[in-house]
Amino acid sequence: MAAIKGLGTSFLPLASPTSSGFLKPAPVMVKKPLRVANGRGGRITCSFQRDWLRKDLNVIGFGLIGWLAPSSIPAINGNSLTGLFFESIGTELSHFPTPPALTSQFWLWLITWHLGLFLCLTFGQIGFKGRAEEYF
Repeated sequence: MAAIKGLGTSFLPLASPTSSGFLKPAPVMVKKPLRVANGRGGRITCSFQRDWLRKDLNVIGFGLIGWLAPSSIPAINGNSLTGLFFESIGTELSHFPTPPALTSQFWLWLITWHLGLFLCLTFGQIGFKGRAEEYF
């Protein structure tokens, strides 16, 4: 029996991945190299802000209150959005192992209520941080 080509040996030339005719090594210039802090025992410092989220509990508290107040106004056939959402949660939990149907009103109230909450929190974060950093 003859050996099957490709299983025992490779017919490809042995060359390193960076030594092709298409790719030529070129020196890479770094515009802003990381600085080595002398007083820190050789640690590398970076200008990226560690607290990038800049969490503020005032924003969470006021944003939640700022959304609960208007969403609790009975404006939808004498019911509030918060009341309808919580009522639909109770209805869906009454048959717990079975998930809500796609045609259930639960999904409408869930998406609407959370969209309003996240908009209040986002605009609250913009307002609080904009005021703190004197953008306006």
